[in-house]
Amino acid sequence: KTVGAMMGSGGLVVMDEKTCMVDVAKFFMDFCVDESCGKCPPCRVGTKQIYKTLHKICEGHGTEEDLKVLDDLCDVLRSSSLCGLGQTSPNPTMSTLRHFRAEYDAHIKDHKCPAKVCKQLLTYVINVPKCTGCSLCARNCPTNAISRVEGQKKYIIDQAKCIHCGKCNEVCRFAAVNID
Repeated sequence: KTVGAMMGSGGLVVMDEKTCMVDVAKFFMDFCVDESCGKCPPCRVGTKQIYKTLHKICEGHGTEEDLKVLDDLCDVLRSSSLCGLGQTSPNPTMSTLRHFRAEYDAHIKDHKCPAKVCKQLLTYVINVPKCTGCSLCARNCPTNAISRVEGQKKYIIDQAKCIHCGKCNEVCRFAAVNID
C-alpha cells in the first residue's frame, strides 16, 4: 500500500517485460468503468476519461498533454470520489506513470510498445532471407498487404495496407515475420 500497489482487495500481480504497463493500466481502468455505480460524477465520468486517454495512448495517438490530463484526472478521482472504488481506481494508472514513465514516453514519442503488446504500435516485417516463399502469410492477410518480391519467390509487407493484426506472424512456420 505504501508504494501505491494496492488494487481492489490488495492482491499483487507479478509481470515481466512482455507486459505493457500502459495496457495494464487500461485493463484495470476498464474494470473500474464497469464496476462504477455511477452515483458520483468524479467516478462515473473520470474513470471513462482515464480509460479513453489510456486507450488513445495504446492506439498510438497519445500526446504529452495526455500525460498531464491523466495526472489531473487521477488526482480529482482520488480526492473527490465518494467510495473506495473511485478513490483507488486511479492507483494502477498513477503507479504505472510513476514507475514506468519510459513506457508511456515510448508509446507517445516513438510510437512503439516496448512489450510488443499494443498492436497499432507494432510493425510487421518479413525477413526476406528467412522467407521460404510458402505464401502462408500472403494467403492469410485480410487486407492483401503481403505480396511477392518482384522476380523472387519471397514476400514483403506493404506497411500502408497493413492493419497490424499479426496474422502473418501467427501463420509463419519459419520465423520469417519480425515484429518491430
